[in-house]
Amino acid sequence: MSANKNTSSPITQASFGQYVMRPLRSLLGCFIKYIPDKYYIQIKFRYHMGYSLDLKNPKTLNEKINWLKLHDRTALHTQCSDKYEVRKFVIEKIGEEFLVPLYFQTEDPNQIIPENITMTPCIIKTNHDSGGGVFVYDKNKIDWAAVQNSLGERMKHNYFWSSREWQYKNIKPRIIVEKLLQDSNGKIPNDYKVHCFNGKVRMISVDVGRNTEEHHRNWYSNKWEREPYKWSSHKGKKFTDPSENDLDPPKNFELMKSLSEKLAAPFNYARIDWYDVNGQLFFGEVTFHHDGGYLPILPKIWDEKLGQELNLKHIEKES
Repeated sequence: MSANKNTSSPITQASFGQYVMRPLRSLLGCFIKYIPDKYYIQIKFRYHMGYSLDLKNPKTLNEKINWLKLHDRTALHTQCSDKYEVRKFVIEKIGEEFLVPLYFQTEDPNQIIPENITMTPCIIKTNHDSGGGVFVYDKNKIDWAAVQNSLGERMKHNYFWSSREWQYKNIKPRIIVEKLLQDSNGKIPNDYKVHCFNGKVRMISVDVGRNTEEHHRNWYSNKWEREPYKWSSHKGKKFTDPSENDLDPPKNFELMKSLSEKLAAPFNYARIDWYDVNGQLFFGEVTFHHDGGYLPILPKIWDEKLGQELNLKHIEKES
């Protein structure tokens, strides 16, 4: 055997790489915190959109969404971004009957054990960030230690620092367990996102086939007419472009719009998410910066046209 042959195992090499990278990632995280919000957002916008963000005279919808990150910050934004505390806001504005049933909540990841998960199917998620959850259909098929570890790591993460969406900064981390909504075929129901400009419904996006290779996002007007643009997100190289197939409006479309406007009334721009389960509406969440304002609306002229419809005049601009 050659004396120069590298006999270290892949596991040893990977462990050494993790040992080196962890402090580097920690150092980078500390450095990022010293970048002012304005410059961080401008850098990120340029990277994703390919042109400079105009904060003095924003024109496109994506520009205005990023302008709002810096200039529209209230305690109500924080409450409505907290997936636990927003329930109080929903009850106050439209009623408890539109909330997804809450099975359990805790601030301690070690409390996420089979004995406390009394009803299934359910979804386990955190209240303070932007991400998915753990789907539980059968408690006996869940690695509970791994779930606890994952939740513990998420609880330590403040989503504000990577997004600079101020409303997340002061949310107290919590774990919530909710009923997993399913349609009559046992599938996750369509996700309706109602985009409201200055308290009025402007357009609706519908996600179908989420978590599959057939994930599409269709765009409709407030009269359920197809919109002539796409505003797609992506995972890897797969974009959520509109499908060729049209969709019928939900049975409770008018009610969905009316309830959305009640929830969006205090805000310049708010996206109110809904699930329609066999004709019954369930509130999903409130989002103030759709996809962070970092994904292009195509054709680009529609980014400008939609931007013209969002009025920012009543918010005092900072120099």
